[in-house]
Amino acid sequence: MEPETQPPADSAQQSAAAPGPSEPGDYLPPGPLGPPQPYRGLRWIFVGDQGLRAGWSVLLFSFVFTVFLIAVGSAFSQAHLIPQKRPTVPTAVDGIFSELIPFLALLAAAAIVARVERRRLLDFNLRGPRRPLHFFSGLLIGFLALSALIGALAWGHWLRLGPLSLSASQLFRYALLWGCAFLLVGCVEEGTFRCYLQYTLTRGINFWWALGLNAAICLDLVVRAKGNGVWGDYAIALLGLFPCLVLHQRAAARSAAFWQAAWVTSTLFGFLHTGNGGENWVGIFAAGAIGFVFCVSIWATGSAWWAIGCHAGWDWGETYFYGTADSGLMARGHLFAATPVGNVLWSGGKDGPEGSLLVIAVILLLLVVLLTLYRRKNTLAPPAPNSPAWPAGAAPSLSEQQTFPAQSQANQA
Repeated sequence: MEPETQPPADSAQQSAAAPGPSEPGDYLPPGPLGPPQPYRGLRWIFVGDQGLRAGWSVLLFSFVFTVFLIAVGSAFSQAHLIPQKRPTVPTAVDGIFSELIPFLALLAAAAIVARVERRRLLDFNLRGPRRPLHFFSGLLIGFLALSALIGALAWGHWLRLGPLSLSASQLFRYALLWGCAFLLVGCVEEGTFRCYLQYTLTRGINFWWALGLNAAICLDLVVRAKGNGVWGDYAIALLGLFPCLVLHQRAAARSAAFWQAAWVTSTLFGFLHTGNGGENWVGIFAAGAIGFVFCVSIWATGSAWWAIGCHAGWDWGETYFYGTADSGLMARGHLFAATPVGNVLWSGGKDGPEGSLLVIAVILLLLVVLLTLYRRKNTLAPPAPNSPAWPAGAAPSLSEQQTFPAQSQANQA
């Protein structure tokens, strides 16, 4: 899955002479790890200019993740830390331990793959400037975006909010427990899709691979999935086709790879949500669309920390604060109690607010806010070559090359 090869001498000189991105926030795929080496025989199949080829990396990651998921899940089950059957009304403690299983599996798989590829865990879209600020601002914006959706539903009389359902002693306890649970959710889902997969696919994908992967996802839905909003994922796959085709025809391979990877990860994100029992097509479409917004946040901020915070803040507000359904699942221990009213297309029905058509407007608003707040701030100068961020004599990481390509080239020189 890694189509990039070293350009001939003429094109390489032209690339070097071409002006770089207009500002440091222009997201480019990672550059080569070092001078090009001639690969012969079977080694060429597994190793490219940027190390282990992206396709093999994804296969290795998937295998290790599955092994650890089974092992940790079995250990937790034997220790009676998780229920034998998925509860219809989960508690915050159930959520914490259930999400801790994939979180530990994700850490183990990413660490092993990073070791094999001679990278660090932070290289998977976790570097970049102002990480704490981006995380906490994402946390706040995610909650505010969900609150805007709840407010619109209540204003249109498609949602009825009940009184407080917790005592004063329970209020802070459940707020903290659900906060921990949804922080793990944000880390697991963003760590898998926007950190590892987005980073790895960016360095080894082109339009035809992206088209083939999206076609395979849709074909699987046609063959196996019935109901649960599959048309929402078809719509996400179709929406990404024309923009990625245009980028491909313009031969903007370096910048196009990021958006082709975003097309795949967003469609895959929607695909996995079809396994939830209470989804409708709007909810699946919203999952893929918000996945794309999270990819844009990496391009705008230089890391996935904003996406992790926004994801956690949105889910916390949905499940704990307002007490709405989340993909058809109601939880125990929420501050308010919300009941959908009226037409399912507007109320969301059992899917919850994410199943309402109003969620599309909120996602578009979230995208505008993201680009307005962060894109222009990336005009700040990158760290100097000998600053603490890049110690003297040290080559910048691949993530730093992506975020500050011009500065990283000067540092390597």
